[in-house]
Amino acid sequence: MKADPRDQRELLRVQELDTAIARARRAIASPPQAKALAEVRSAAAEVRSRRLAVTGELEDARAELARIESDVSVVETRMQRDSERMQHSASVKDVAGLESELEALRRRRSDLEDIELAIMERIETLESRLRDIDAEVSDLEARAAGLESELESETAAWEQRRSEAEDERATITSALPAELVALYERQRDRYGIGAARLVGGVSLASNMKLSPSDLAMVRAAAPDDVVLCPDSGAILVRGDDS
Repeated sequence: MKADPRDQRELLRVQELDTAIARARRAIASPPQAKALAEVRSAAAEVRSRRLAVTGELEDARAELARIESDVSVVETRMQRDSERMQHSASVKDVAGLESELEALRRRRSDLEDIELAIMERIETLESRLRDIDAEVSDLEARAAGLESELESETAAWEQRRSEAEDERATITSALPAELVALYERQRDRYGIGAARLVGGVSLASNMKLSPSDLAMVRAAAPDDVVLCPDSGAILVRGDDS
């Protein structure tokens, strides 16, 4: 294939743009913040799960406290009733019975109050744990929001770079011979690199020095001959330093 040396040199810019586009696509597909964001979200999910468990314990404790308070209220009502009956009773036997019942009720109230105090302490502990967990959730949510903002900003920047590179590439390739562009695309699809310089007998596509026979053949080619790297398959763009 024949192609103007200037057109062949333009392929180097196309290759640079393709490299930039590929880099942008990789950055968009696998942003560095993605792993950290996934870890933070996973940690937040674990903390929320703990919060749910503690919230359940706290609700149970509050319900239990309400039952104990109700029981205390019932005991105190009975104590008030028995005290009033004692004041109006003339029977020694009835008074003795009421006094015995009041003593049992006082013991019952004391037991209930001990239980009530223990439950209140447990509620206080659970509420403290819940506050700590909420603070942890808030911290993780703030970190996630920061990472999401950073990810969005960086992705937008890479999208812009990719778009600009694609536009410039389209402008360059539209001015080149279609056959030359097709060869470039074919070689790039097959080998990953479509065009590279030949510098000092070294192909920058493979980073290997051409064998003496290959180098002699390349140097013997006319300036407008399109030659391929024997190792990488890329179009070798020759210059004064080749």
